[in-house]
Amino acid sequence: MTPFPGGVGISGLSVYDWEAADGLCGGTPHMHLVCAEAYVVIAGEGSVQTLTTTGFAETPLHPGDVVWFTPGTIHRLVNAGGLRLVVLMQNSGLPEAGDAVLTFPAPVLADPEAYHAAAALTGDHAAAARRRRDLALEGFLALREGGLPEFHSAAHRLKRELLDDWETRWRRGPLAAARTTGRQLERLRVGDLTHLGHGAVSRLERPERPRFGMCGLLHPYSLPAGPPGGPSGSPHLRPPKELS
Repeated sequence: MTPFPGGVGISGLSVYDWEAADGLCGGTPHMHLVCAEAYVVIAGEGSVQTLTTTGFAETPLHPGDVVWFTPGTIHRLVNAGGLRLVVLMQNSGLPEAGDAVLTFPAPVLADPEAYHAAAALTGDHAAAARRRRDLALEGFLALREGGLPEFHSAAHRLKRELLDDWETRWRRGPLAAARTTGRQLERLRVGDLTHLGHGAVSRLERPERPRFGMCGLLHPYSLPAGPPGGPSGSPHLRPPKELS
């Protein structure tokens, strides 16, 4: 099987319809350190609330909309009724495999053990996912009043030990895909059409059982693994327990 184009990750998402303390339904606010993410809205209505150094914003979501955001954008999905998305993720789905920091209150972020305990899904996964959503919303509402630089620093402290693993995923996924395209262009310039004789069709079956993700019930599509540094794809790494 050939890799999904460009070393991109893909998931289906049905956004939580659980009401939160501010009266809105939706997912867990969080931020990615190195990955951009895109939403393709396929059903329902809602919005994505975002918080960056330029301030708070809310972008409506309707069927057919495509919205994306860059690393450093804290985002929270709000479900106004039946909101369903296809999520496209940079770096072979790394946002669901480690590159996410939930906006817990500052004392939790300052203590790695407390952070991982708050983020983990133990016991009843639905209840645990709802608890962590509510705790992250508490921190998110506080961050709207200030403290983003401190949050960025805490996010780095929590994730810096994973950077080598992230680099491996990047090299095997998007970097390898870009290099493959470069080689194909070089061959075409000299009339070498060899790669055209290897055209193929691949299919990823929709996962039957969703899991409790950060923003809703998640259907992550498994991507084939390729050799380190090779052109054949992205490593399929299991997501950490905190994102299961």
